[in-house]
Amino acid sequence: MESPDQGLVDYYRRRAVEYEAIYARPERQQDLSVLRKQIPEKLAGATVLEIACGTGYWTQEIARAAKRVLATDVAEEPMRIAQAKSYPAGKVAFETADAYALGEALGRFDAAFAGFWWSHVPRERVAEFLGSLHARLEPGSRVLLLDNLYVEGNSTALAGIDAAGNTYQMRRLGDGTHVRVLKNFVSEEELRTQLAPHAAGFSYRPFEYYWLAEYVLR
Repeated sequence: MESPDQGLVDYYRRRAVEYEAIYARPERQQDLSVLRKQIPEKLAGATVLEIACGTGYWTQEIARAAKRVLATDVAEEPMRIAQAKSYPAGKVAFETADAYALGEALGRFDAAFAGFWWSHVPRERVAEFLGSLHARLEPGSRVLLLDNLYVEGNSTALAGIDAAGNTYQMRRLGDGTHVRVLKNFVSEEELRTQLAPHAAGFSYRPFEYYWLAEYVLR
């Protein structure tokens, strides 16, 4: 039986060419305008490890202000789109990497960004992911997490829950096929509890369609 993680990777490989359409939705422009300003400002001058960079939408924004960005993803198809984009000279590199097994060869960083990744992490693998990420970060590193809020009537409806409490959506691809995708919508309280052992400081800002969390690694 295909693992949930492999199913997610296959989904994003197939969705690569249509992924950024979500950023064109008119009702989300106000949120995105603020986020495109705030996220680079918070990572200004930092050496940033980006998790699940996808097609590089946020890589481009972060690279405007960061000292350096290493953008990682396990799916090569969306990352090829990211690699074809324009970035400030010498600032951005790409590496195929598993977020649950970020190797020492990637280096050390003083900041990290994960956009729309946390909601795809199975609840039973949160500690595994954080252990992998934090092993690549210096103490005192700033970590930004960006993800979706569930908005009734706008978000894709939930289509199931498993024994671990993970929720799922049925996503429609451009070719008309449907794929079952793990998508957890976490509360501020749940996120704060999960990060408490690692965070010296924690902040959470809800927007209309997204949330942005920030913490400093102990």
